[in-house]
Amino acid sequence: MSGAEVPIVVCVSADVAVRQRVLRRLDGVAPVVSCADLAELRAVLFAPTATASPPPAPRPVKPAEPPEAPGDATGESSERPVGWGELLVDRAGHLVTWRGEPLSLTRTERELLARLVTPPISVWSYERLFGAVWGGAYLGDAAILHSAVKRLRRKLRPLPGGPRVRTVRGVGYRLDAAPRATSG
Repeated sequence: MSGAEVPIVVCVSADVAVRQRVLRRLDGVAPVVSCADLAELRAVLFAPTATASPPPAPRPVKPAEPPEAPGDATGESSERPVGWGELLVDRAGHLVTWRGEPLSLTRTERELLARLVTPPISVWSYERLFGAVWGGAYLGDAAILHSAVKRLRRKLRPLPGGPRVRTVRGVGYRLDAAPRATSG
């Protein structure tokens, strides 16, 4: 080579259609490395230089499924307010209230909470939460999700009898079951 720098475009997406679109648009413009996930990119970038056998054939990747909106599982509209005990999350109104008092949550915290409180209360995997809140493909780095959950927990902690976000180690997050209404 002449020593001139050659730009390389890296495309990491679990969605095959996105990778194909990038390759079509950049055909002949620059070399493109296209991978389904970060593990595959690491394997490409840090593969041993002297190989005795040809590299393994790329594995087929199914297209990413669209993120599930709260209510997709139950057929309810994702715009309807959802509740957990005395907590009400109104996504359409951009409002979360506890015992009638508004809580100061960011959009991300509100979206996380809306997913977690949507019936039926269940474990939300990292992948499912990431796709539902950020609308993108989960690439294995959960730091942004962990950070958002940490901020949400900090804001929910002072609520007496309020919701608690629990970690299901290695899987995701869930909310404690809502308190039962007591009849007096």
